[in-house]
Amino acid sequence: MLIIILKYIASIINYIHDHLTIFSKSIHLNLNDKQMHFIIIGVVGLIIFLIVNCLFKFLARHSIEAISFVYTFTVLVVVVFAIEIEQKITGRGNMEFQDIANGLWGFIVSFFIYILLRATVRIIKKVHLRFSGK
Repeated sequence: MLIIILKYIASIINYIHDHLTIFSKSIHLNLNDKQMHFIIIGVVGLIIFLIVNCLFKFLARHSIEAISFVYTFTVLVVVVFAIEIEQKITGRGNMEFQDIANGLWGFIVSFFIYILLRATVRIIKKVHLRFSGK
């Protein structure tokens, strides 16, 4: 399922790239690939920043752990892609998307277990405090 989603996203990106190239030529900008990447990634990056900034401000009012989770997950996405690219470049192992999905799923499951353990400890502390009369 995730592979289908990524292929769909890739096709959308390719569609946008093709149309931006055509548009650039039609208004006689004649941007090369590097210039187009500079402009598009700059604008897209700023839009993402503004959205993430609003999201993190909202999350900060409720839970720093939510921000930590989002940040950690983002870093892990970069790390698992880097590992798979390294495997492709060096020929040591297979570059497979399923490895990426499994690695990220491992983090999500581990984080869920962490949350359950933390909640259990909090519940035990509350029960202990209630019965100890403190």
